[in-house]
Amino acid sequence: MVDAMVDRWDGVRATRDPVRCREQLMAAGRTLFAVYGYARTSVEDVCVAAHAQLRDFYREFESREALLFDLYDEVAIGGMRATELELSSDGIDTCSTEERFRRLFDAYVRVVTRDPQAARVAFVEVLGVSRAMDEHLAMWRAVWVEFLTREAERAAERGHGTDGDLTVVVQVLTHSVDELLAHHGRRPRQVPRDWLTSELTRMSLAMIGPEVAPGASA
Repeated sequence: MVDAMVDRWDGVRATRDPVRCREQLMAAGRTLFAVYGYARTSVEDVCVAAHAQLRDFYREFESREALLFDLYDEVAIGGMRATELELSSDGIDTCSTEERFRRLFDAYVRVVTRDPQAARVAFVEVLGVSRAMDEHLAMWRAVWVEFLTREAERAAERGHGTDGDLTVVVQVLTHSVDELLAHHGRRPRQVPRDWLTSELTRMSLAMIGPEVAPGASA
């Protein structure tokens, strides 16, 4: 009886407090999309889980897909901010290229995989949803291509012999990041975050080529 009263009170507070309502809808969508799948979750399902009404949902989101967009962006923005923060950390500009890549990927991976449900939604449930979602993912991929291109150019300036067109190398690496994170999203216990960081670092170094010692031929 007490639990029922608490649930009812939480629902009332959610409808009266837009911020709390949005948080509960986001949390409900994150859980339901991850557990049951985006395609098998309705707006009504989200509202029931969030103790909210349909009018509350459509006050916050234009559609179920708009909720998915926001859930993806929450993860993507968190990962980007973590990486940018690592770029300003002590020693990042003086360490080896291998250590720099490892630290940047570790910062990113730790944040985007921190919540297994959020990771599942962001890297698995968004796939093949719609053309609009594909375009949104492509926009974010372009952001990471620009970021990784700068890092590859920096590595080249430090003596790494990039094998092939740098643009192609970075695009391949970006798609590899997406695929590995999707693999983690489907099987988080089988694909631990430390392995992800190590594998992404290894792939990056393999793609940009080995560091050539001063005076040695490339």
